[in-house]
Amino acid sequence: MTKLLRAGLVASLGVPVLMLGACATPPPPPPPCDACAAAQHAEATANEALSTAHQALEAANEARAAASRMYQRGLRK
Repeated sequence: MTKLLRAGLVASLGVPVLMLGACATPPPPPPPCDACAAAQHAEATANEALSTAHQALEAANEARAAASRMYQRGLRK
């Protein structure tokens, strides 16, 4: 009876340990091709955002110049 209990105890203790080991292993890294594609997509998105920022800066500079011209006209009157 004791042998039977010990065998069952060892078997039941071994299962959670194996399951815990499965949770502790890190997931495999993504394939390199997917990482390269993601990096290229991120770079394209960043370039698009930079282009939009440049356009906004140009528009702000034009608005500033127009306001300055209006102010100068007001001073001359």
